[in-house]
Amino acid sequence: MKKRFLLAGALLAATTTFVKAQDSTKTADPGLTFFGSVDTYYKYDFAGRKNANIATSFANESNSVSIGMIDLGVKKKYSKALFVGELSFGPRGQAQSLPNADGVYDEQTNSFHIQNLYVGYDLTDKLNVTAGYMSTFVGYEVISPVGNFNYSTSYLFTNGPFQNAGIKFTYAFSDKVSLMAGIFNDYWNIYQSSREVSTFGGQLMVSPVKGWTAYLNVLSGKFSGTELDLTTAYQVTDAFKLGLNAASYSAPGKNTGGFAGAALYPQYAVSSAVTLGLRAEYFKNKSKTDPTVFYSKIGAGENVKAFTLTANVKAGGLTFIPEVRLDNAKNNSFIKSNGAATKSAGQFALAAVYAF
Repeated sequence: MKKRFLLAGALLAATTTFVKAQDSTKTADPGLTFFGSVDTYYKYDFAGRKNANIATSFANESNSVSIGMIDLGVKKKYSKALFVGELSFGPRGQAQSLPNADGVYDEQTNSFHIQNLYVGYDLTDKLNVTAGYMSTFVGYEVISPVGNFNYSTSYLFTNGPFQNAGIKFTYAFSDKVSLMAGIFNDYWNIYQSSREVSTFGGQLMVSPVKGWTAYLNVLSGKFSGTELDLTTAYQVTDAFKLGLNAASYSAPGKNTGGFAGAALYPQYAVSSAVTLGLRAEYFKNKSKTDPTVFYSKIGAGENVKAFTLTANVKAGGLTFIPEVRLDNAKNNSFIKSNGAATKSAGQFALAAVYAF
């Protein structure tokens, strides 16, 4: 009997030790992480136009103190699993609504927009799978003003994808090279497939030296068309950063439509609180017949050169963004104060963005 008690005690001690050892190897549950932003702005059109003279994504209301959006997100990464959910409320989010039967985008048809809703899992230390509705991997600029240096957006961003719904796999060969491949819904910016999941997406990331990262992107489908995109940024010094985005898009099927362009983003930090930057962009509508394909309303065969001088002045979580933008087109794509067509347009904006 005594031996049985001794054996039972030994087994209990061993089990307790094993459980404690197992518990000690577990990482603590980090809980939920909340994030988001709010933004507001004033914009003055140099021609005094009330409606958008330079028609790119968001912040198109002129001569008014206006609002952008409230962006609210939650995410969690525990062990090998991840989820992200993000919603926006306000005109900046509503501007991503789908067009009606006449092809017109009605910003009043919805009160919120899903920015991100996806889950991810680390299959191995190097291979990850992600599925759901995700901000696109294509391009230099993003939807949230927190992720952009300039407050106004480029023509390349406006005409490219905002979001993609699908499933993707990312393999990290090292911290300098990774490859992503995925399959996505047939159209951009919607989380329901109209016909089928038929768009292929891929991304090669390389980081050849410290501070320099480049992404070569492709998104191609028989209904969505094909976009090739290069996005790169190099932190040349502690104060100077240089970014570049170049892209070419071909419309699906037998359409002759498409666009091509490039944007350069030099930025210089004057101090820890103040950074100056310039976006110099060239954008061309490759279509010869259809001027309505592009959200920016740049006509068929038209090209535009746009220069945007921006400052970021930071005070804690708040960033003030004064900005001057001058666009010049090949043809008369803009409107003067008297209503006549003109080749050039300009605007001034002052935005305030708070990130948390």
